Amino acid sequence: MIKQFFSGLRHIFFISSVFLIIGASCNKKQEVNKEYEIKSITETINSVIGWAINKDFDRFFNSIANDSDFISVTPYKRVKFGFEEVKRDTAFWANPKFKAISHELKDLKIQLSNSGNTAWFYCILNDINEWDGQPANWENVAWTGVLEKRNGKWVVVMQHYSFAATK
Repeated sequence: MIKQFFSGLRHIFFISSVFLIIGASCNKKQEVNKEYEIKSITETINSVIGWAINKDFDRFFNSIANDSDFISVTPYKRVKFGFEEVKRDTAFWANPKFKAISHELKDLKIQLSNSGNTAWFYCILNDINEWDGQPANWENVAWTGVLEKRNGKWVVVMQHYSFAATK
């Protein structure tokens, strides 16, 4: 009887150990390659502005959340909610009078969440453009935003542009 008891106890201990090992391996935190993710995030951020040089709307649309989650706040006190609202503005950018020349991201700072699925950034943007041959630049604009990794790809889900306050 004692022999059966210890045999059953050994069996329970073995099964418990197996479940404990399986449970621990399922909860194992996946390592995030921070350097690779920051590089990918930087490319996405650059695409949000850089698409305009070649008027590559697909590049732009693939760099922002393609749903109602997207929010964009401009320095003109205009807020766009959702991808469809952004898409409606494409006629302005497609106009031959608009010409993107270059952009620069100064002091770009990117922070990646511990999970590796969310990131936020800050930079100073110089966006050099022309409208009908005249300068139409955004210079020294503070640009902040939040990105989310969706289906293995980084997209901007929220961004805010602001001009420095003038005295």
